Amino acid sequence: MRLVPLCRAIEVSELCFGTLTLGPLQKGLTPKEGGRLLSLAFELGVNFFDTAELYGTYAHLAAGLSQRMHKVVIATKSYAATAAEMEKSLAAALSSLNREHIDIFLLHEQESAHTLRGHLRALEYLFAQREAGTVRAVGISTHHVAGIRAALQYKEIDVIHPLINKAGIGIVDGSREDMAAAILEAAKHHKGIYAMKALAGGALHQDAHAALSYVRELPGVAAVAVGMGSPADVKANCALFSHGTFPRDYSPSQSPRQLHIEPWCTGCGACVRHCPQGALTLTGRHAEMVDRALCVLCGYCVAHCRDFNLKVI
Repeated sequence: MRLVPLCRAIEVSELCFGTLTLGPLQKGLTPKEGGRLLSLAFELGVNFFDTAELYGTYAHLAAGLSQRMHKVVIATKSYAATAAEMEKSLAAALSSLNREHIDIFLLHEQESAHTLRGHLRALEYLFAQREAGTVRAVGISTHHVAGIRAALQYKEIDVIHPLINKAGIGIVDGSREDMAAAILEAAKHHKGIYAMKALAGGALHQDAHAALSYVRELPGVAAVAVGMGSPADVKANCALFSHGTFPRDYSPSQSPRQLHIEPWCTGCGACVRHCPQGALTLTGRHAEMVDRALCVLCGYCVAHCRDFNLKVI
């Protein structure tokens, strides 16, 4: 698989393995099970793996890549807003992955210049750690066009991880064209771009080839993070990114995933507050979907449900 420059002398495979799918927010694979898929992806040419503190997949990466940690690029994310919080997040990542540095550390889910200002101390801590060599590159992830434009105000930011897909699903504050234009502008400002949600959380699974090809071919996009939950998925996506086509016998999952809300939900509202898409609301004392088409199956609501009443199935 072709390696491409992302930033700061970091070269990555065009296909990035997005590990959200493996962990407790989605498929709930054990570290050993998930590790096998990560190892398979590495053997097929993937050297780029995306995770986050929220995902609960550090153990999967450690299990699958322990003997190859010096050969892979790992990006992780944290919601930390202060230097002290970010120090803890970085220490946890280094310890869990048994590494001396993290290749790419991102502020998780930034929305605008306002949220970046609110996380400035954490961002500055990462800049200092980059100088110290504990972090190689610093960036943000975002579902917002405004998030990209805010990152452009910081020359020290190396990487942006934006949501983009051919249907425009999940872009909070604009159209597909708005996000594509912002991505191109960011690339012109020498930001490394690797995209997320090319399949819109599974909504575009029936036309996966076209959906992935659209994002791959977007000007400014260096790599695409894709969630994969089976050996067939890994082999098929590696074939697409290496040779331009899926294997003839490959058929993406026939059953689109969806967010399930248990009927005994008590309506605490935590999921509503933490849904970046505005897809959830409270009706009486129960969480419900405002519009299922808004949901990109990010699983962030699942992570904040204290009673485990939500799950992606």
